[in-house]
Amino acid sequence: MPTYAYRCRECGGTFDLMRPMSESGTPATCPDGHQDTVKLLTTVALTGSGSGSGASAPAPSGGGGGCCGGGCCG
Repeated sequence: MPTYAYRCRECGGTFDLMRPMSESGTPATCPDGHQDTVKLLTTVALTGSGSGSGASAPAPSGGGGGCCGGGCCG
């Protein structure tokens, strides 16, 4: 089950909740009982290699271009 980070707008505290992805947008209550909270954006680091050889994966190549790989900006 994923963990989501929240910040309370009333007291400024941050807290984490484990909840199913289907409830990720459900309002959360701060541990102090405040209702005015906002879900924070977090990053996830994935490590390891799929091949087990210890070699790192090749770096992505190609031309940036935002959401569609640059095909619509020409």
